[in-house]
Amino acid sequence: MISMLKSQNKIDLSVIILNYNSGDYLTLCLQSLKDSDLKKYQVEFIIVDNASTDDSFKNAKKINLKNSKFINSPGNIGFSAGNNFGLKYISASRYVLFLNPDTTIEPNTISGMIEYFDQHPEVDAATCDVILALTGITQLECHRGFPTLNNTFWHFFGFGLPKLFPKSKFFNGYFMCHMDYSQPQLIDCCVGAFFMLKKSVGDKIHWWNEKYFMYGEDLDFCYHLHQNNFKLYFIPDFKITHFQGISSGLIKTKTKSLANRETKIRSALAQTNAMKIFYRENLLKNYHPIWQFIVWQGINLLILFRIFKAKYL
Repeated sequence: MISMLKSQNKIDLSVIILNYNSGDYLTLCLQSLKDSDLKKYQVEFIIVDNASTDDSFKNAKKINLKNSKFINSPGNIGFSAGNNFGLKYISASRYVLFLNPDTTIEPNTISGMIEYFDQHPEVDAATCDVILALTGITQLECHRGFPTLNNTFWHFFGFGLPKLFPKSKFFNGYFMCHMDYSQPQLIDCCVGAFFMLKKSVGDKIHWWNEKYFMYGEDLDFCYHLHQNNFKLYFIPDFKITHFQGISSGLIKTKTKSLANRETKIRSALAQTNAMKIFYRENLLKNYHPIWQFIVWQGINLLILFRIFKAKYL
């Protein structure tokens, strides 16, 4: 269990932002938080730098965000360990929000989400509507199902059936696209770009699994919420914009230039390694040995395909 530093002041929400070479995006993120309407609540901000080699961390300090702490991690320890490191510096808050540095927040999002939690005690964890900056549409990963054999098969080899039957949970379980997301919905898992939960819930499931370095950790976190009967919701009334790819190094600048091949290969390997960890620890034990073999070989083939795509496409 991660030990927490206590505060004499009552804090409603602790926001943890893990930074790694985010360029100007971290500054934009903190500026949007500074412009947020937080008059009703006590909010603190913990910005952890994961051994960045650019000036993002230094420049972000110039924003002078109220109630903020800038902390250096011991090194580039990864997403899970970095967020857990940030947890050591939070106060005795009621809620915790994990927020990507490559996001900007609408003025009412933070206060609106706190109020929603307060008014709906059945909500243990939640995400908001995460809008992709490049497309202007909702990021599908912010309301997805667990990658069971059925969900994964129909998503990748659907033969057009998911689109033919858009309201079918059976065919559309991978991103839970059969549901009406104009209303709050109970979901399996969400993307870690905006992930808010009761601090007491995080304490009970011991926060982030540090076996994951990059990718997969949010899926694993949500799976353990589900296994412990905690409820995770998608709340469409509040929004953020996500400049996806900045945190992982896949996008380098505001001009949307793509990363080099080495970065793409490293990212592909990290994604498939995370997939192996998730299946090995959470799902494989539920399958017959034949299906375990098929899943494992499928992941190995996916690794080869993604490396080939990163190198040559």
